Amino acid sequence: MTIALQYCHVTVNDPDESLAFYRDALGFEVRNDVSSGDYRWVTIGSPTQPGLEIVLSEPHAGRSQADGDALQELLTKGVLGQLIFRTDDVDATFETVRASGAEVLQEPMDQPWGPRDCAFRDPSGNMVRISQDPKA
Repeated sequence: MTIALQYCHVTVNDPDESLAFYRDALGFEVRNDVSSGDYRWVTIGSPTQPGLEIVLSEPHAGRSQADGDALQELLTKGVLGQLIFRTDDVDATFETVRASGAEVLQEPMDQPWGPRDCAFRDPSGNMVRISQDPKA
């Protein structure tokens, strides 16, 4: 038996604004962009992980009004889970993402537990960390 992660949902306020960050600044490719009523199903992914897609999902998409409102409140507070990506050059990636105008939370630094990483907020306020494995 094998098992692998296929989709990971990230709650965003505006899929187009989020695409400018995830596609244009981080380099992900759009895999699917389909309308569903008033909302869209937008998936992005890395060419290096063809079987894994990130779904950019608005708070009220496919949810009750109450659940969408609760999720929107958490998104606004910036307390939803963070995304952690791995790169082979965190310093170069940092400069590319910073040049996009993304909010910088932490410049690249060596962490005591091993990796070198940096952090940003995406346009919706989600924390995005970018990590590089320690040099051998």
